[in-house]
Amino acid sequence: MFNQLTQKDIEAMEAEIEERKVVIRPKLLEAVKEARAHGDLSENFEYYAAKKEKNKNESRIRFLERMIKTAEIIPDESAEDEIGINTRVTVEFEEDGTTETYKLVTTMRGDSLNGLVSVESPIGKALLSHKEGDRVFVEVNPSFGYYLIVKKIEKNPEEAEDKLRSF
Repeated sequence: MFNQLTQKDIEAMEAEIEERKVVIRPKLLEAVKEARAHGDLSENFEYYAAKKEKNKNESRIRFLERMIKTAEIIPDESAEDEIGINTRVTVEFEEDGTTETYKLVTTMRGDSLNGLVSVESPIGKALLSHKEGDRVFVEVNPSFGYYLIVKKIEKNPEEAEDKLRSF
C-alpha cells in the first residue's frame, strides 16, 4: 500500500533528510568519536548514548527516504468554496449540536488528538468536496453513521504550525 502525500509533504520530508544528513549526522558522529576516546567502552554510558542517538538519526533518514520512494502523490488543490486537503473545516454534529474544527490532511500527517484528520478516515472521506451549509453523512461502518453540517471552511495551507509538524 502506498502512502498518500502531497508534493508539499514530499518537499518537507526532503528538507528534513537534508538537515539530518548535513547538519545532525556530523554532530552525532563527532559525539560518538568523543565518547569513544574516553576509554573503556564496556562501562562507557556516554558512548552507548551517542551511538543510540546516531542510530535513531540514521533510522529516521531511512524511514523518510522509504516514505518518499513509496508515496502516491496526490493533488492538494480544491475549489475555493470546497473542502480539500489542508482545509480547516468547522462542523456541527447534528445529533447534539456540538461543533468541532478539523483540518483535513494526508494519511501520514493525521493526528486526531490535535484536530488533524486524515482524508482516509470516515469523517475525512465524507467531508471531501463538500461546501459550507452541506449536510454530510459520515458512515463509520455499515450499521452506524451520523450527520454533520459544514459550518465554516478556511483555506490556509501554509500555516506556521504545519511547517513545524514532522511526519
